[in-house]
Order: sequence, then C-alpha cells, then structure tokens
Amino acid sequence: MPVSHRWTTASGSSLAIAWTSASSNESDIQRGERIQYRRGLHVFPIAFRAEPLAAILAHVEAHGGACEFAVLDPDRAIGRHAGEIVELEGVRYVHRPLRVWLDLAERLNLRLATPRLEPPLMILRFAPIVDDHAEPDVEVSERYGTASPFARIHKLEDPRFVLDLREALARAKLRPDARVLDLGVNTGDELALVYAAAPGATVVGIDHSASALAVAATRYPRFTALQADLAAPLSPGARFDLAIAIATLQSPGIDDRDLLRRLIQDHLTPRGAVIIGIPNGRYVGGEISYGARMRNFAQPELGLLVKDVAFYRKYLQQHHRQVFVTGKHYVFVTGVST
Repeated sequence: MPVSHRWTTASGSSLAIAWTSASSNESDIQRGERIQYRRGLHVFPIAFRAEPLAAILAHVEAHGGACEFAVLDPDRAIGRHAGEIVELEGVRYVHRPLRVWLDLAERLNLRLATPRLEPPLMILRFAPIVDDHAEPDVEVSERYGTASPFARIHKLEDPRFVLDLREALARAKLRPDARVLDLGVNTGDELALVYAAAPGATVVGIDHSASALAVAATRYPRFTALQADLAAPLSPGARFDLAIAIATLQSPGIDDRDLLRRLIQDHLTPRGAVIIGIPNGRYVGGEISYGARMRNFAQPELGLLVKDVAFYRKYLQQHHRQVFVTGKHYVFVTGVST
C-alpha cells in the first residue's frame, strides 16, 4: 500500500510524495522504492527507506556506478549511528551519515555530486570518475614539473594533509631558526607549514625539476633551491634539524633505504627529526582516492606501504628516535629524538 506525505519545499511550494513498493519481497535484499511527485508526471529516482546497505550497493553496481536515488537526510538523525532506525510520520528509515555515501563513492571510484535536499530526503547522484591523466611529453627531470598534471595538485587544499603534517611538525619541536632539508620539494606546498612552525627557518630544497624549483623560490624568498638527482649522493652542506621527504622515497630510481641511511648518518644533527610522507592515494579526475591501486586489483593493496613503514620505523628507532605513524592519503612516519 502506498505511503504518502505532503510538506513544503524551501521555495514555499507544496510537494506531495508517494512511495510505492517496487517489490513485495520481504527478504533482506529488496529493490528500492519509487518517489512520485504530484507536480506533473515526473517519476523520481529510486528511494531507499529501510533496505540494507547491501541492497543499495547492488543497485549502484547494477547501474555501473551511474545512478541517482533518494535516502533519508542524515541531518534528521544527528548523533545516530549508521543503521539505526528513524521513524518520521509513521515511515521507517535507516539512518546513514553523509560519511557513508562519501566512503561508498571513494571505494567504488565514483564521484558524488553535491546532494540535493527534498525534505526529509536527500538526493544522491553518483557517476564514474574518468581518468584524464596523460603523461606529458617532457624531459624525465620535468616529469613532475610545472607542465605536468602533478602541477594541478594543491596539497594545501587537502585538510588531512595540512592537519597531519602540521601535527608531525609540532612533534619535531623546531626552533624558530631551525635548519630544514626538504627532499623532493617540488613547488614547496609543505614549506608554508614549515615556515609557520619555524618562522626564521633556513630551508634547503632539492628537486630535479628546474621549473618546480623556480616556483618554490618565487613563493619563498628565503628558500634555497638545489637542482639535483636524489639518486645521487647529496651535498647540501651543513647538518639539519629536520629532514622532510613527501612522496619522494617511493619515486622511481630512488633507493629509499639507502637515502634514509644517508639522511640520518650524514645530514641530520644528533637530535634532528625526520618526516617521511608516503603517498597512499591517487589523484584521478580532480579527486583523491584512498590507497595505491595495483593492476587487476579492485581495491587498494597496502602490502608495499606496510613494508616500507615497518622498515622506516625500525631503522629510526634503532637510531634513537621515537616514531609516530599517522595520516591517510599521505602516511607520515615521523621520527623525533627521544
């Protein structure tokens, strides 16, 4: 039997919606239900009320990720856990926070459009993310230069990156005039946080991209840029209070174990700190998704990341550093003097 409701939209117009079960099957996995507007003959997308998440996943996958449906607006049940039942005007709904739908989109490599509200429902629209990545025809040294797709990425607009790196820098307890070595500095996004933590810092950045270093030098007048191949021996001069390497040790052609050893033994002060940022995501179609993907794997494979973290942690501990492992899209291994 249809269940109908009438309420007023934000524009003040009266809206009547009727739910009619698309299936009389009362098993756990049910098809969704249709919403019909009284205004005209427009039939709205599927609406899910009390169906389990497995039914919604089946619906999304059956449509290849390109679909639209309605669910309960999570603001109607703030503080409830995912899966709790909420009853509104005699209709039972399963509450799911917005994070559920964001996680679903990320896990299935989908883009979630900005939800629309049709109280008490929220309209979700998903679409597959198209990989528009194309390798530029440039010199190897400019693979991550200003003409590359990488130049479009602004890490300071990723709240997790900013908060996690800021926390790692706080653990390093830098003096205001600390000496900092940044390996693979590129255009220097992270240096904004370094200078915030140590306003008088002397920063030396090494990268093999001349174009990226030029941008970093423009952004930070007191920054010293060195163009060099990190696979070769380093020669930045004096020892440093902090060495930072974000998405660098996993770069092709670099022996990360050897580079870490050289950093600790030859380039840090006895109580110097180190922050290693390991990429654990990929940028596709303007979005960042969790975890490195391997060919023929539908989900992130974390084996290599875990192996690298375990080595860095053990090595730093052997050299009298207390180690913290934090982060999501970038996993930060922070070693500070004990």
